[in-house]
Amino acid sequence: MASLLEKVQTLVAANLHALVDQALKANSLAVIDQYIRQVEDNLEDLEDAAATIGGEVKTLKRKFDEFTAKSAELDRNIDLMLKEGKEELAVAAQSKLNSTTRLAETYKQQFERQQTEYAKLLDAKLKLEAKLTTVKQEREEMQALLDLAKSKELTAKTMQSLDNLLGSGDQDVARIAESIRARLDKASARSEMQAQRLDVQMDELLERTTLETQLAERKKKLGLS
Repeated sequence: MASLLEKVQTLVAANLHALVDQALKANSLAVIDQYIRQVEDNLEDLEDAAATIGGEVKTLKRKFDEFTAKSAELDRNIDLMLKEGKEELAVAAQSKLNSTTRLAETYKQQFERQQTEYAKLLDAKLKLEAKLTTVKQEREEMQALLDLAKSKELTAKTMQSLDNLLGSGDQDVARIAESIRARLDKASARSEMQAQRLDVQMDELLERTTLETQLAERKKKLGLS
């Protein structure tokens, strides 16, 4: 029994913050689940032990009450025997009273001892149940935190994958854009060349027109038109 209470006290005294920290570092609820299993197993043993001791307490209390009642009855009978002068019967009754009183005292001591043990078991049971409730709540919060962490990790991986795809896509787009820009540059250069030729042609045309006009005016002055 002492061993069971020691185990229970160890579980009750367990540092939940340390367990939670350990679980967070390991990114796993295994530590918490193991603690819960230990608590539940010991709680089951504790309940069985409490029921056993509780039964013994009731039995010892009943025995104590029975022998106390017998002692009281023997005590009354001895007085009656002495009053009636029945010395031999009184001696025998006194001997039986002494034996019964000793048994009653023994049952009383056992009853009180087991009652104290029973009270310890009930107290340990309440504390362990409270600890179990707390750690299960901690586990739920831990589960939520780990789910959130896993969700964020998944999101981060997804975003990384998207970044990689986008990076690859950007290069393709840049390559295509560069090709388009090269074609545009080439077309622009060709246009400039054509424009230059046109300018030359225009200049030549304008110059010829000017020359022809000048010559026409001269012909008119000379009467050659």
